[in-house]
Amino acid sequence: MKKSRGRTARKRRRKHLQGFMDGVNCSHKLEYVKLQKWLKERGFEDSNLRPAEFLATGRGLMATKALQAGDLVISLPEKCLLTTGTVLSSCLGGYIVKWKPPVSPLLALCTFLIAEKHAGEKSPWKPYLDVLPKTYTCPACLDHDVINLLPKPLKKKAQEQKMMIQELFRSSKAFFSSLQPLFAENTGTIFNYSALEWAWCTINTRTIYMKHPHRECFSLEPDVYALAPYLDLLNHSPNVQVKAAFNKQTRSYEIRTNSQCKQYQEVFICYGPHDNQRLLLEYGFVAMDNPHSSVYVSADTLLKYSSPLDKQRKAKVAILKDHGFLENLTFGWDGPSWRLLTALKVLGLGADEFACWRRTLLGDVTSARNEQQALDTAAKICQFLIEETQHVLLQISQLKRDKENLKTHLALVEMLRSEDLKILQKSAEILCNLNLATA
Repeated sequence: MKKSRGRTARKRRRKHLQGFMDGVNCSHKLEYVKLQKWLKERGFEDSNLRPAEFLATGRGLMATKALQAGDLVISLPEKCLLTTGTVLSSCLGGYIVKWKPPVSPLLALCTFLIAEKHAGEKSPWKPYLDVLPKTYTCPACLDHDVINLLPKPLKKKAQEQKMMIQELFRSSKAFFSSLQPLFAENTGTIFNYSALEWAWCTINTRTIYMKHPHRECFSLEPDVYALAPYLDLLNHSPNVQVKAAFNKQTRSYEIRTNSQCKQYQEVFICYGPHDNQRLLLEYGFVAMDNPHSSVYVSADTLLKYSSPLDKQRKAKVAILKDHGFLENLTFGWDGPSWRLLTALKVLGLGADEFACWRRTLLGDVTSARNEQQALDTAAKICQFLIEETQHVLLQISQLKRDKENLKTHLALVEMLRSEDLKILQKSAEILCNLNLATA
């Protein structure tokens, strides 16, 4: 009897663990019940997907049945989409049409989200707004101490992102003030900086690409955004392929999968072949074992490993700059990129080889010495970046102990840096094998 009970308990535990791996169904939660009802009223019917919590990705959508390549994952009617057309048909429309200079489509959508969130129970979009994240982890939302721990190229872009939102806020104050007749409270308290940052991140991380014809009431910036309730719960995986587009016949935004998905597993879509720095910058997350990921070598780091005594150094740097070889120099899962090795070959050209720089840029072999030197320098740079990354990871673990409030953001940067370390260690291994082969 005891044996049988133990086996039953093990079976039950295995079933529970399996359920946790597959995802915990959340469709019974009130916020999702209300969202489903709201979507149904707008013509959306769905039997393939259920909201669920997953161990690896958090909130997402699970398949209620096995999906085959070519299957329709979701078809969201136009009435469910939130676009600049939605904004113009709201009470904001008249104010946008009158405002000069014209506002951007992005600002129009931000303004609408802030206004609807402020309206609370009165907003017809409340069921959607209630399932949107309350906070985001885009670099623009990260603390200064956390931004400083990002790799150089991403740190620069994160600071630019922050400044862009600050500039958008500064330049939009007069437009926000013009909306005062619509509100009992002061527009300054409704359309504050944190509200704009939240709205901007919502649009930047969650919109689908949907081209709209240009309207005179908007600036010339492209009008390509659409917020897609429910569909935007689908998480990204670099390992799946999908076809996504607005179907003019059915007047719905449709996603078809090119991959298989088992019943009760998470359904993924692909946001594009992005590396982890781009994913963090645009969407606020990092993908583990991302095949598209790479570690960038800054121009400063590259030049640190070229001889200052080289009389042609200045000319070589100018050549690399003119031909775009000081950017997008990377280490990937398959070792140093062709661009990085080419830049190192140009910097390593001997005085008697310098005249061959054009051929070197095109990928020709100048000399065995030059090839070997490029590999040696790549290995040194790789080792330098490994040590730098390990140092940052140590800083992060210390900060996680000292600053409890930054734990979530620090964990994100830690994941990015840990993935970088794996790539660099793999590159170091490849370079070591290449050096052994040429020895």
